[in-house]
Amino acid sequence: MVKKKDQEVPQKIRLRIRAYDHKLIDNSARQIIETAERNDAKVVGPIPLPTEVKKYTVNRSTFIDKNSREQFELRVHKRLIDILNPNQKIIESLSNLNLPAGVDIEIKIV
Repeated sequence: MVKKKDQEVPQKIRLRIRAYDHKLIDNSARQIIETAERNDAKVVGPIPLPTEVKKYTVNRSTFIDKNSREQFELRVHKRLIDILNPNQKIIESLSNLNLPAGVDIEIKIV
């Protein structure tokens, strides 16, 4: 009988990338995947998550003419990348990665 504690559960690092510009997020995801593959890691993704769209409606004039409005929207693009069985070298190279401004990365060890 083999206990579950004796067997190692494969760890993984889950990266959630968020950005306003879809080109920036795709380039950043490609850069992360190339870095992980250079260090012999198995990568799953990038998985595109639903784009979060926030819409704002603003009156054009301050006092009169309520029918005259402007509409703006803010799109937040998201990607998910899983790195399976990471070692210390991969984690170190990901932390030293230089990504452009406007790209937010959330790293979680699952």
